[in-house]
Amino acid sequence: MVPGEENQLVPKEDVFWRCRQNIFDEMKKKFLQIENAAEEPRVLCIIQDTTNSKTVNERITLNLPASTPVRKLFEDVANKVGYINGTFDLVWGNGINTADMPPLDHTSDKSLLDANFEPGKKNFLHLTDKDGEQPQILLEDSSAGEDSVHDRFIGPLPREGSVGSTSDYVSQSYSYSSILNKSETGYVGLVNQAMTCYLNSLLQTLFMTPEFRNALYKWEFEESEEDPVTSIPYQLQRLFVLLQTSKKRAIETTDVTRSFGWDSSEAWQQHDVQELCRVMFDALEQKWKQTEQADLINELYQGKLKDYVRCLECGYEGWRIDTYLDIPLVIRPYGSSQAFASVEEALHAFIQPEILDGPNQYFCERCKKKCDARKGLRFLHFPYLLTLQLKRFDFDYTTMHRIKLNDRMTFPEELDMSTFIDVEDEKSPQTESCTDSGAENEGSCHSDQMSNDFSNDDGVDEGICLETNSGTEKISKSGLEKNSLIYELFSVMVHSGSAAGGHYYACIKSFSDEQWYSFNDQHVSRITQEDIKKTHGGSSGSRGYYSSAFASSTNAYMLIYRLKDPARNAKFLEVDEYPEHIKNLVQKERELEEQEKRQREIERNTCKIKLFCLHPAKQVMMENKLEVHKDKTLKEAVEMAYKMMDLEEVIPLDCCRLVKYDEFHDYLERSYEGEEDTPMGLLLGGVKSTYMFDLLLETRKPDQVFQSYKPGVMVKVHVVDLKAESVAAPITVRAYLNQTVTEFKQLISKAIHLPAETMRIVLERCYNDLRLLGVPSKTLKAEGFFRSNKVFVESSETLDYQMAFADSHLWKLLDRHANTIRLFVLLPEQSPGSYSKRTAYQKAGGDSGNVDDDCERVKGPVGSLKSVEAILEESTEKLKSLSLQQQQDGDNGDSSKSTETSDFENIESPLNERDSSASVDNRELEQHIQTSDPENFQSEERSDSDVNNDRSTSSVDSDILSSSHSSDTLCNADNAQIPLANGLDSHSITSSRRTKANEGKKETWDTAEEDSGTDSEYDESGKSRGEMQYMYFKAEPYAADEGSGEGHKWLMVHVDKRITLAAFKQHLEPFVGVLSSHFKVFRVYASNQEFESVRLNETLSSFSDDNKITIRLGRALKKGEYRVKVYQLLVNEQEPCKFLLDAVFAKGMTVRQSKEELIPQLREQCGLELSIDRFRLRKKTWKNPGTVFLDYHIYEEDINISSNWEVFLEVLDGVEKMKSMSQLAVLSRRWKPSEMKLDPFQEVVLESSSVDELREKLSEISGIPLEDIEFAKGRGTFPCDISVLDIHQDLDWNPKVSTLNVWPLYICDDGAVIFYRDKTEELMELTDEQRNELMKKESSRLQKTGHRVTYSPRKEKALKIYLDGAPNKDLTQD
Repeated sequence: MVPGEENQLVPKEDVFWRCRQNIFDEMKKKFLQIENAAEEPRVLCIIQDTTNSKTVNERITLNLPASTPVRKLFEDVANKVGYINGTFDLVWGNGINTADMPPLDHTSDKSLLDANFEPGKKNFLHLTDKDGEQPQILLEDSSAGEDSVHDRFIGPLPREGSVGSTSDYVSQSYSYSSILNKSETGYVGLVNQAMTCYLNSLLQTLFMTPEFRNALYKWEFEESEEDPVTSIPYQLQRLFVLLQTSKKRAIETTDVTRSFGWDSSEAWQQHDVQELCRVMFDALEQKWKQTEQADLINELYQGKLKDYVRCLECGYEGWRIDTYLDIPLVIRPYGSSQAFASVEEALHAFIQPEILDGPNQYFCERCKKKCDARKGLRFLHFPYLLTLQLKRFDFDYTTMHRIKLNDRMTFPEELDMSTFIDVEDEKSPQTESCTDSGAENEGSCHSDQMSNDFSNDDGVDEGICLETNSGTEKISKSGLEKNSLIYELFSVMVHSGSAAGGHYYACIKSFSDEQWYSFNDQHVSRITQEDIKKTHGGSSGSRGYYSSAFASSTNAYMLIYRLKDPARNAKFLEVDEYPEHIKNLVQKERELEEQEKRQREIERNTCKIKLFCLHPAKQVMMENKLEVHKDKTLKEAVEMAYKMMDLEEVIPLDCCRLVKYDEFHDYLERSYEGEEDTPMGLLLGGVKSTYMFDLLLETRKPDQVFQSYKPGVMVKVHVVDLKAESVAAPITVRAYLNQTVTEFKQLISKAIHLPAETMRIVLERCYNDLRLLGVPSKTLKAEGFFRSNKVFVESSETLDYQMAFADSHLWKLLDRHANTIRLFVLLPEQSPGSYSKRTAYQKAGGDSGNVDDDCERVKGPVGSLKSVEAILEESTEKLKSLSLQQQQDGDNGDSSKSTETSDFENIESPLNERDSSASVDNRELEQHIQTSDPENFQSEERSDSDVNNDRSTSSVDSDILSSSHSSDTLCNADNAQIPLANGLDSHSITSSRRTKANEGKKETWDTAEEDSGTDSEYDESGKSRGEMQYMYFKAEPYAADEGSGEGHKWLMVHVDKRITLAAFKQHLEPFVGVLSSHFKVFRVYASNQEFESVRLNETLSSFSDDNKITIRLGRALKKGEYRVKVYQLLVNEQEPCKFLLDAVFAKGMTVRQSKEELIPQLREQCGLELSIDRFRLRKKTWKNPGTVFLDYHIYEEDINISSNWEVFLEVLDGVEKMKSMSQLAVLSRRWKPSEMKLDPFQEVVLESSSVDELREKLSEISGIPLEDIEFAKGRGTFPCDISVLDIHQDLDWNPKVSTLNVWPLYICDDGAVIFYRDKTEELMELTDEQRNELMKKESSRLQKTGHRVTYSPRKEKALKIYLDGAPNKDLTQD
């Protein structure tokens, strides 16, 4: 250890204590400061940003010590909202007498206390514009790193507001207000209308081109000769003036696009920027004809090149001169896996000649034979502004899609074009053949003639010509000045995205300060040369074939260079150099901008709120929008509203006032007594985009006095009459939350004149939540009153007052009122006759169940019912024997099935047998019901399917729907006989049907309820579901509108929506005239779509007021049954899918059994006489035929079945070929290219999925040799129609697969469509006339079948500029 080190490491004792004391002193000082700060009064500042409508609803809250300087307040506000300090003002917003106070000084050192801020209170301030200018947004610190800044601005940028925001206060979405602040670069952006980024990039490039801008300014618009709206040069001139002088961040381009003749739809079409450049230049040349600028485009952008072919034997050369406005450079040569590395390399490839030899030999006119030749291009003349297009969009012939090449291609900042001049040393002295592409008559000419012609042009062009005035003398490279062909890059138009779409922006160098800028729509920012290099594209890896797929999609697409020539390089015109007409235009645009600014200022300070007024004479509620400046007083606003509502001649102004109003709840919230001179901004809570309340212009009669409205609650009072069982329409009463129930009763008593002593008040807090207000001292607030409330009031001296509320008549009445809905029921056109007589007769017959005996006692028309019952009994007996046979053939050990059989056999009542029948011929039932009362019914035959297809129905018998037959029924669970209006009782309607069920011999069906779309009408105890609850039902005749059709009979039904569908159907029985099991209920939706309601145990809770219901005759489904729509499959018809009928299939039924049941229905309803072995059933998916169902298949076991199932019925030409599920049935169709036609479909049944077997079968049915068979799978929905003009080349013929169930065929099920052809058969050659005629026929045929002629992706709309301002609305122009 070094001597003395110990003393240095261990401090002396006094030093230690001194250090500790210093620490304690500092801590004490800090604590004292904290205590003083805690004791110091604080100032609560609430700042509202009123500079734009997006931030006007936001508040900034600062809680500062009272000693804080005002300048510190400004700094804190600036940091909070993201504005630059000093670019905004803070003014008082506390209200009275503050409008004339000057804004706070942002440099003041005064404390908040000295500046009149009040501690302990809310101090309201408004953040406003400073000197009429918008606050400047604070950008992020540039010292954060250049790379991060450049990465942020290069490429597609985020929306306005996301840059420079120091808090969430600044909106992250683009808004109109964000374009009001000019960029710090001094340049103005362009607003993207939707997809016009390509247009913005080109316009900014032209604006930043001095020669183009100056020439455009020199052109003068003559308003007498042309409409300024359609003048493209004038609108460009206006746009350039705005870009140069506007104070906005970005300006609109809608006036320019309107001059193009574009509508708003064009803004949603993205086009190629190079294509736009060509089209716009063409339009400008047309507009500038016979003006000083007529040749401006050619002077600046046009170059010339020679396209030549030179014989390698004699040296004879044929050539022509072409002009160009840009040079297209290939990124990657065709067939090459490697892209060009640079623009220079691509330019060399552009002029690299190719040798024409072999079959491509050139016929030499001098040699009079085909010779080897050299073909190529030579640049003769370079334009002043050189445009290079990098051809990044290509077509991939492998995928047959457009692609974008993202390969890396570098480009220099300075480009020496002298290296691309090809001066041949061994030029033949022979004369040359020449054609000038610009000449009117092409032909041969001598080179000296071409040179002379060209030299004349050279006198006009500002570009560089490489030919002199002498005949064949050329200027050599060494004779050129060193810098005469040096071009400097000043614009890079960048594309980011893919071939399907993307985004354009421009990187442009300003010739004023040599600084690069990114012009990305409304964003303009500084960038560096490093950012330009990022647009070269590609990745850092090798330049292989797949490098483009992994490269950046943001890369240069168009490059524009300017010739470096100090004598020609122009500068932008200064303001004092403007022509007089441009000075006038600048002044005009400034005035328009100032006017717009003033208007925006007014808009920002205008309160817009809904205004209502109940017209005192018409008693109609009128609605309008009141727009009033925030500084206008309430008195002035009343006058404005008075005039707005046109009340000058109706009522005096002093009889009107504005009150706060809630239109949704129809509630007057408060009045504004004594605030007539208060500004509207204060009354309404500031300028807001939306208000949570409205204003009502209230009126009074001259002899009346306005009532004072204090903030309270609105109560709608319904008076209940227990005797009449009615609920009256509401009246509105204003109440207050601090009122007690007793006080509230007294208030209501005065309003409705009922005694408060016996008054019961029930509050409905929400749907079906009824609460009796039974505590007199409780306040309304404690009872749950809110802004809008509904109460029911009853005041009578009945015993019901003493009962518990839940058991009272009042509760039942209100419960019924809350749950009752009104339905409109359309009854079937075929009335069943005197149903009441049959029912009364069944009741008199007791429980004997002998319908035949009962029918014998009935005389007159009712006696004809015997035939109906006999038919039902006969069909039931058939079903019983069929069911017994099935179960004997099945599993006899299944106890559940044997139980069902036993129960089924024990049913004795024919009526019960009628309910249990699994298949009743609906048409037969209707026909016999129809003839049961010949006096009341026409003998019109009509099937159930006819009823479904024809919505025009006649009416129910008038004796059923007479006014005396309305039914007002309350169903009770105790089977008490409740009288009906027609003299029947609810028990007798279905007494004989229920008797056996109550004895335990009930109908039984499959218990798997979840597997069926229907439910039983009875519960496990045998009691009808309709009897289980206390439900309200009332029906009465209803006269429908004229549009409902003549002769239709309607019921208006008021029913408790908690009733089940089963009970609802039972209540409808007297009006329909048949039992509920023999009619169906269809719910009518929008567009008159009907869907059957089949779940009997579900309630009507999904129904709402004024829903419509259609009743159709036909047996309703039972448990385990499904309604099936049967369609006929007609493979060779124009419409291959034809609806036949509705059938009923049951779970456990075989396909053969369902076919047996279909045969009589098909015969009677459709006129089809079929034997069971000559038709099949098959799966139907939309319009596509699918799996063939075999006779032994069982529904729900082998075949999944569901509600509203659909199935195809296909008539067979012969015996069924499908015997096993391992077989595959496909539909084949031969294509004959030599005849340009398709043969009819033929079914081919395959034993396996082998392609070889398919070929053999096709060869067998067609006679085509096996080796010549080619086939393809059809596309789309059956019948896979395709135009005969496209089928030969559009389908995937002869796929290289061995089985059908693999890609690209995927044929795994029956019904697939296969086209086949003979590959040796030649395609018919058509003349243009034949082709057009055939195209018309095919188009007509395919449109009828709903198929397209050809598949075509969405076509891009051609880019056009219409010189007359608007396109002709002609379908052929595109």
